[in-house]
Amino acid sequence: MEPIVNNVMSPGSDTGTAVPPGPGRIVRQKPGKTLTAAICGTVVEYYDFGIYGYMATMLGALFFVSSDPNAELLGTFATFAVAFFLRLPGGVFFGHMGDRYGRKRALSWTILLMVLSTVLIGVLPTHVTLGIWATVLLVLTRSLQGFAAGGELSGANAFVAESAPAHRRATFTSMVNTGTYLGSIVASLVALAVNSWFSAETITDWAWRLPFLLSLPIGVVGLWIRSRLEDTPEFQRTQHNGETADLPIKELFRTSGTTIVKIACLGAVITGGYYLSSVYAATYLQTVGGHSPRTAFLSTSLALVVGCLCMPISGMLSDRFGRKPVLAIGSAASGVAAYPMFALMAQEAVWPAITAQCVLMALVSLVNGSAFTTFAEMLKTSVRYSGIAFGNNISNSLLGGTAPFIATWLITVSGNNLSPTFYFIFCAAVSTVAALTLRETKGIDLPHD
Repeated sequence: MEPIVNNVMSPGSDTGTAVPPGPGRIVRQKPGKTLTAAICGTVVEYYDFGIYGYMATMLGALFFVSSDPNAELLGTFATFAVAFFLRLPGGVFFGHMGDRYGRKRALSWTILLMVLSTVLIGVLPTHVTLGIWATVLLVLTRSLQGFAAGGELSGANAFVAESAPAHRRATFTSMVNTGTYLGSIVASLVALAVNSWFSAETITDWAWRLPFLLSLPIGVVGLWIRSRLEDTPEFQRTQHNGETADLPIKELFRTSGTTIVKIACLGAVITGGYYLSSVYAATYLQTVGGHSPRTAFLSTSLALVVGCLCMPISGMLSDRFGRKPVLAIGSAASGVAAYPMFALMAQEAVWPAITAQCVLMALVSLVNGSAFTTFAEMLKTSVRYSGIAFGNNISNSLLGGTAPFIATWLITVSGNNLSPTFYFIFCAAVSTVAALTLRETKGIDLPHD
């Protein structure tokens, strides 16, 4: 039997009059409150996760000591990639927690672990002090970051998708994904500030630690905001009706194996394309284009701002015209634009390079803004968190986290500064094919158990 709703809000309504909670009743809250909390938590998570990439050059010199700068950079990006392989078990763990015990509980733990691991990086001794053990500790703390990140974005999107009005679901979930970009913007601006305010000697000595230590106050605020939420009506209903799965990942494979593959393929350009056009592009502009760190971080910050603006536009287009056309057009356009945009970024002219990075980010955002609501609409409530986390983290592990490393390696072995574009085009092609196989889900009620 379906539980009594303890709020006169009906699904699809943005307002309502609360009724005191009681046994077997669903506690509804305004979708705007849910969205705000989800965005705040995602900003914290992706500031923490992204600051490592933006400080890659400095971390390479401090923790991967070598006479070859390319070897240092490869070591740093290899550690960057290792964290992504931990996202998959992290997604399984937090997906189980979120589907079995509640979205709120899982999302509180993801932010707590992320803040802890980021602060630990900020207090680590460097290679000069501890030798190879400093490198080992950096890898371990970065791995903990990856484990925590594996459950964040998928859970936040499931949370908002289950609370949003059906006719605006893509718009709401697209705003969650702006949190990933906003977190990266803050990380990029902090990296820019450190490089602007301190001398190279001071940064090497101690100032490199500041961006990581800044995670603590930001994280406390995010955790407090998220802790004040109620769980989603969809999860409350499933829990009350005794429909939660004892082992969500097993239920997911039993009922939704094909869906997982589609989610992973749709995520190819979102993950691979995103990390090439943001984190790696900041390095590419310096090592290939010959731009200063200040110019590279400024360009990346502007590109992420463009991405933030395009994300809700994508959601609104998806709510208006459907998920499938937005995903297919965005993926295909990304692949077409990759080569000419990287060619511009390889030049010494500043504004053409910045414009090129912004174009790539805008196209990736067009896909990203519509993808996660599609993922949620493809899965039933009892496995929604696990399904989004597992599928999304497959593409993150295989294509996203490895993107900076593979791009650097391609240039090293081929001597062709434009070789990273072929990786970008591959990711875009995978997502385009997956989008064309989709069944349109715009406006449907979320699948129940």
